[in-house]
Amino acid sequence: MPKYKLTYFNFRGRGEVIRLLFAAAKIEYEDVRIEMENWPNEKESGKFPFCQMPILEVDGITIAQSYAIARFLANEFGLAGETNLERAKVDMIADTLEDLVKVIYRVYLENDKNRKEELLKEAVTTKVPSTLAALEKVFIQNDEGFGYLVGDKMTWADLVFLAHTEYYCSEPFKQYGLLNPHAKLRALRERLLGEPRLRRWLNIRPTTDV
Repeated sequence: MPKYKLTYFNFRGRGEVIRLLFAAAKIEYEDVRIEMENWPNEKESGKFPFCQMPILEVDGITIAQSYAIARFLANEFGLAGETNLERAKVDMIADTLEDLVKVIYRVYLENDKNRKEELLKEAVTTKVPSTLAALEKVFIQNDEGFGYLVGDKMTWADLVFLAHTEYYCSEPFKQYGLLNPHAKLRALRERLLGEPRLRRWLNIRPTTDV
């Protein structure tokens, strides 16, 4: 069994899909968390290939970029899809949600109060609702939306979705009920939250704001 070591900040962010992959596969790993104030010194250590986190070390070999790591682990753990077509659909959904994450992060990272309000309004009135509506249509094409996003078993697309929806359950997005119009997606989230392997991680993980 390979030895895995994940290094990321002490919050969910771009590390949580990776942590959910380990949880779903029931694979042990070292979860190294770096505090924000320590990052400048860590970044200069030469340990990070592109001066970014997360990184994953696999038997001492370093992989950077969150989705490169996630795809690698999904393939290792059998969570990437059963066929090339399924894998393409999984990537399609994961990449679509990654595009939306960038919209979400712009809101979180904006320091100017007025500009933050503008970005939030744009996100919750146009970009997020339209993407969720399109995603639900895609989901319904797979077993009428009663199972998982792709195929007949969990893939890392479902884990990306679960991690992504956590933003909608936190401020400043919580008050807008962005999942309310999408019964199938809400039900999927509840099924994923009920998965014993995922539930165990969600119950024991460190509590962070994002």
